[in-house]
Amino acid sequence: MNRFLTLCVVLASAVLSVFADNDSTTTTLPDFMLVGKTRPYEEVIPAQHLDGKSLEQLNSHNVADAIRYFSGVQIKDYGGVGGVKTVDIRSMGTNHMGVFYDGIQLGNAQNGQIDLGKFSLDNIEEISLYNGQKSDIFQSAKDFGAAGTIYLRTRHPRFRDRRRYNLNLTFRTGSFGLANPSARFEYRISDRISASANMEYTYATGRYRFRYRKLFPDHTVAWDTTATRKNGDIHAFRAEAGIYGRISGGRWYAKLYYYDSEKGIPGAIVNNVWKNSQRQWDRNFFAQGSWQKTINGKWELMANAKYARDYMRYLNPDTTLMYIDNKFWQDETYVSLVAKYEILHDWDVSAAADWQWNGLDATLVNFAEPQRHTLLTSVATAWRRNGLKAQGSILGTFVFDRSSIISGTQKLGTRRKHFHEFTPAVFISWQPFEQRQFNLRAFYKKIFRMPTFNDLYYTDIGNAELKPEYVSQYNIGAVYDFFFTRSAFRTLHLSLDGYHNRITDKIIAVPKGTGQYRWMMMNIGKVRIWGLDFTASTELSLPKGITLNGRLNYTFQRAMDYSDPYDDKDAAATYRGQIAYIPKHSGSAVLGGYWWRLNLNYSFIYVGERWHNSSNIPANYEQPWYTHDLSLSYTQPISKSSLRATLEINNLLNQQYEVISNYPMPGTNFKLILQFDL
Repeated sequence: MNRFLTLCVVLASAVLSVFADNDSTTTTLPDFMLVGKTRPYEEVIPAQHLDGKSLEQLNSHNVADAIRYFSGVQIKDYGGVGGVKTVDIRSMGTNHMGVFYDGIQLGNAQNGQIDLGKFSLDNIEEISLYNGQKSDIFQSAKDFGAAGTIYLRTRHPRFRDRRRYNLNLTFRTGSFGLANPSARFEYRISDRISASANMEYTYATGRYRFRYRKLFPDHTVAWDTTATRKNGDIHAFRAEAGIYGRISGGRWYAKLYYYDSEKGIPGAIVNNVWKNSQRQWDRNFFAQGSWQKTINGKWELMANAKYARDYMRYLNPDTTLMYIDNKFWQDETYVSLVAKYEILHDWDVSAAADWQWNGLDATLVNFAEPQRHTLLTSVATAWRRNGLKAQGSILGTFVFDRSSIISGTQKLGTRRKHFHEFTPAVFISWQPFEQRQFNLRAFYKKIFRMPTFNDLYYTDIGNAELKPEYVSQYNIGAVYDFFFTRSAFRTLHLSLDGYHNRITDKIIAVPKGTGQYRWMMMNIGKVRIWGLDFTASTELSLPKGITLNGRLNYTFQRAMDYSDPYDDKDAAATYRGQIAYIPKHSGSAVLGGYWWRLNLNYSFIYVGERWHNSSNIPANYEQPWYTHDLSLSYTQPISKSSLRATLEINNLLNQQYEVISNYPMPGTNFKLILQFDL
């Protein structure tokens, strides 16, 4: 099958080259979003974007909160300001989602998952979500290596009226004892070089009252009480600094990032335990840079490099359970080289090679001290003619693992594992009507995911016999953009995508105990996912300078466990059951209005019924939940600067709900934000 798909991609490239025409006038636009307007359709694959203006409308403190408004996405949120927040796209699991920060992928020592709650929106200019991969073959091999990708683009310095500097000061306060000051300074060193620095501190007690109500399987009340969520405090500091430059035919940047936090872990409410004493410390540092240049209008070259070091300490002082004080260190080194060549005006090819080294150390007894070398190579081609666009790529993944074999206190030797796989992808988009922004699109992609260090080697958690996880993605959809000229409506955007994902040997992390970092890993076997994503957005211009905009997202997913029911009794119980925490129906709506200096925004999120186990029995049932959020802001110009005040009310109707079973979320809460721009 792999050889057949590879051959198809090669043959498709050859056929496309026959029809390629040097006289074509097709132009590829850069990837950007117009503030306040829907962009004309320009991408081959489904993509969702939130730019700076849209992010301001949402009642969101961090990246995870904002991503909730994308279709096809589920957020695992353990509650509170400092609670762990991870993202899952189209039911394929968190580890299939690549998160890129200014074009370079983020890593994490904790289960290979990225806690998006650590990333504030203060320094984020745009968030983009891609199913499959970006519609750009000029990218690193890692960009081809995920089932879905989130791109976080930080704010790059821009200066008006030949200004030398920009300054932004922000302060947030509100529920949970929140105190959150931040500052961003940008300076123009020369016409070609600029620099920026951003710092933020977050403190919160994390305490909030909640109603806890549980039912027996026969729907009689087990208990119904009100309590206060405790041990959810957080102290966190984040600092970033970057320098950005332009060269003839290109650009470059270098960035430093540091995050330091201490937080309590409230834990699950089980066995009538309402308070936990676990603590967690995180220190994350990385330095990264990128260089790009165009040569002779035909060649484009890019080089990326990164070094990261992550530290995490977990403390459980409760000796009635088990005293734990574990520390983890992870190092990562990464380099990437990319080249793209324009064979003809409408036919490009690219090649990329990435190398990454990871090492993990810990204070755990009998820890395997694993190391991993990963080599990724990709070859891709893109062709466009009239209303037809096509892309094909092949990614080669080569993984070399080394870990210690330990019995008791003795090292018995070294375990070595080698893995390799080739994964193809094909994307097609067609605009059948030249005068209308109506497009049909489809893609196929196969992806290969290695188990992480945590999956394989963590003492009492890892499973060294885990199998790699394979996913085949199929997507077909349509998008329509209409621009009005003689009505109150300005734009209308509609998109609809149907998809089917087939997962073999799916790896899942199941919470073990009450700590958020402790998991046990297992292969589910087979999962089959059928889904539908629908997105609609519009903008209206009314008299008196009033502007209204709205966005609606809906997702249907049927994600079922298709493991062999004859393997064991557990497989029989979960066969054809909806997998854990995946709702069949979910969606969101955002409405915004502008008038004079006022901005009023309303947002709604709905997550339908779920089960916390693939055995869909009443005991595992999780009720639907929804939230209503409201915000009002006022901007006051002050000479060449401005002051903006925003009041947010979240969970307006005091909905009592849980995203993860036994982790109650906050009720009604508020936030006051003051922003000063100079």
